[in-house]
Formats: sequence, C-alpha cells, structure tokens
Amino acid sequence: MKLSEIKQILNIVEAVNFQLPNGSYVPEYFHVTEVGLITKNFIDCGGTIRNETVVNFQLWDANDFEHRLKPQKLIHIIELSEKILGIEDFEIEVEYQNTTIGKYDLGFNGKDFLLINKQTACLAQEQCGIPAEKTKLKLTQLNSDSGNSCTPGGSCC
Repeated sequence: MKLSEIKQILNIVEAVNFQLPNGSYVPEYFHVTEVGLITKNFIDCGGTIRNETVVNFQLWDANDFEHRLKPQKLIHIIELSEKILGIEDFEIEVEYQNTTIGKYDLGFNGKDFLLINKQTACLAQEQCGIPAEKTKLKLTQLNSDSGNSCTPGGSCC
C-alpha cells in the first residue's frame, strides 16, 4: 500500500486497527512511534546495484491502556512527516515487535489494516544457478501410451 492510499482510507474509517498475519490484532492502545523514510542501497548476489525506498511506520504498544490513535491524528502525523522529511508517495512498510521486530507490508480488507508477512527472495536467480521452477504433476495426470505399456495378464513382462 502506498502512502496516498492509507491517507484516503484514513479519511473514511472510524478506527485504526492492525491485524497480524495470524489473525490476532495489534492491541488497540498502540502508538505510531515513527513515520520515516528508509532507503536501502545494496548489491544483490548477481552484482546488480539496487535501491529501495519505503515509508516506515513503527507500531508500539505501551501500558497506557486508554490510548486510542484516531484516523485524523495519524493523517496529521503522516502529513507532518511528509512536510518535514520530504516523504513522497512510496510503499509503506510496518515494523511491529511481536516475538522479534517484524517488518510487514500493509494491506486493507475494507475494515482493518492488514500486516502482511514479507518474504525474502533472490533477485538474481539467473546468475545464481537457481533452476527455474518445475511444473508439478500428479502421477494420475500422466497419459499412458497403451501400445507401450504393460497390463496385468498382457504377457509383456
């Protein structure tokens, strides 16, 4: 989800809820402790120089059980970050500490924001010798050539 998309959604929702991939929710008394710009400059295993930029939201829950972040307050935090940090309309990455600090992509199901597990991948598979994914077939899908196959009692063995 891009920054412009979350701002549009925040203008129509009544509450800000984040659902984790396992179906549970970030406690409703969470804080957004950071909105930032993260630029990652790296070289992949194939030698290609790459750059990635994301807007980072860090979620944190404290012991202030009465705290509730309202949609308009989050819009204000985002707009202040855009103005001060010069943030553009990049994809959003969410950090949240569960058993460790997790990084998630962000989605929306019409009611709640969804924290979507991120996946690692080789960006230079053709240079790393990783074979192309093979098509999986069930043995029952294989056609038998009746002229070249043995059948019980067929005297071919």
